[in-house]
Amino acid sequence: MIKKMFLAVLALGTFATSCSNDDDTVSAPTTSDLTLNLTGLESLGSDFVYEGWIIVDGAPVSTGTFTSVNFPQTFTVNTEQLNSATTFVLSIEPAVDPDPAPAATKILAGDFSGTSASVNSNGIVGDFSASTGTYILATPTDMDDTNEESGVWFLDNSSGTAVAGLDLPTLSEGWKYEGWAVLNGTPISTGTFLDPAAADDNAATSMFKGDAGNGPGYPGEDYLQNAPDGMTFPTDLRDATIVISVEPSPDNSPMPFTLKPLAHVVPTDAMTHTPISMGTGPIASISGSVTRN
Repeated sequence: MIKKMFLAVLALGTFATSCSNDDDTVSAPTTSDLTLNLTGLESLGSDFVYEGWIIVDGAPVSTGTFTSVNFPQTFTVNTEQLNSATTFVLSIEPAVDPDPAPAATKILAGDFSGTSASVNSNGIVGDFSASTGTYILATPTDMDDTNEESGVWFLDNSSGTAVAGLDLPTLSEGWKYEGWAVLNGTPISTGTFLDPAAADDNAATSMFKGDAGNGPGYPGEDYLQNAPDGMTFPTDLRDATIVISVEPSPDNSPMPFTLKPLAHVVPTDAMTHTPISMGTGPIASISGSVTRN
């Protein structure tokens, strides 16, 4: 009898220990942190947000949206999906977005290697490292030869025949180029375009150009009439800054976007109808790192 009681107590103790061990077992976490540390982004205003995505088994999974461009920023993501992700992508999305899929306007991407991914804009927007630009000062949309320094056209006429003045890569879907003349600190658009060898999108509708025609079949603008408040047209673009930017499409702002691969200050002694070479712009790429843990 004593032996049976001893065995019963031993069995009960073993059961209790087993239950205690089960209670102490810590379940694996179901969420993990994804930390973004990016440079070069700018605020998108009230109508658009940035949204992160991880690619899991070939499909995009949102990691959340943000508007602040102060980094690092951390997001909570499903652990299993995050561990299985092969790529991180950052897109620009409408603030009120009925479409759960990523927009075409993707600005950063990079593949994971272990716990981190190096991301940049070169492969997903365009690589501008070899971009070059040439422009002339001229006002071909009027019949007045006294204000030729009031227009800028991205063409090269050094051979006697006009050819495209911009050598730029083909942009990914969701992006367009835009030319600018910065007058006394205020950027005034020359128009948006995709093809440097064709007229820009506002060639026939620009409110600034003269009344004698649309100008040559290349991007550019004559600043001859309907000047914005505080400005006077015709003007003198010498000492102004000429810029080529890369803009989201649809555009988030009437101002230039952060990507500006080409820029140049027009020399004070620049001659009209004469090719002028552009230099590298202030920001040709956006980059950063993404870490999962």
